Amino acid sequence: MPDEQRKSGFLSDLFAPVAGFGVTFSTMFRKVITEEYPEEKRPTQPRFHGRHQLNRHPDGLEKCVGCELCAWACPADAILVEGATNDDSGDGSGRFSPGERYGLVYQINYLRCIFCGLCIEACPTRALTMTNEYELADDNRADLIYTKDQLLAPLQSGMLRPPFPMADGMEERDYYLGKVTEATDHQRDVVSARTAPADDAEVTS
Repeated sequence: MPDEQRKSGFLSDLFAPVAGFGVTFSTMFRKVITEEYPEEKRPTQPRFHGRHQLNRHPDGLEKCVGCELCAWACPADAILVEGATNDDSGDGSGRFSPGERYGLVYQINYLRCIFCGLCIEACPTRALTMTNEYELADDNRADLIYTKDQLLAPLQSGMLRPPFPMADGMEERDYYLGKVTEATDHQRDVVSARTAPADDAEVTS
């Protein structure tokens, strides 16, 4: 064996144990980037899969029509939906969405949810989306089952709290075409007439 090959083999055998620590030595003296959570929270990516939200139309009606497709699409069986029929009659419960039905019961069990996003892909009305909220830890299992009241988006400017009829002259498809931009005067009158007796009773009591 030539002397050069014998010498190179000796050197490689000598430094072989040290070469395995090359990555360790190269990062040992770098500055450590520490995240001071929860005092300092880093912003999430725009398409981050966080807590779900049930959205509303611009007048306040709910987008969810109780079709239960999100529950069928969920691979973890984490969603429970029970639909009910909108009732525009005088003695009925009223209208909560532009469709025939609305989501009467809506629950998401975050003990099961894997945040895959298949539920929002299955939703035909874009009623269910995912927010950037990720702080869902709790010390009680029951508190991690979110109900409709917790998932429903808050009322924004120009919105009313259902139930109330659809905007005058509008059909269900008009809502999804973006023709409704805010609550109408007729809708405001219906809501004010519904809430007025309750307000008067509180004042007299």
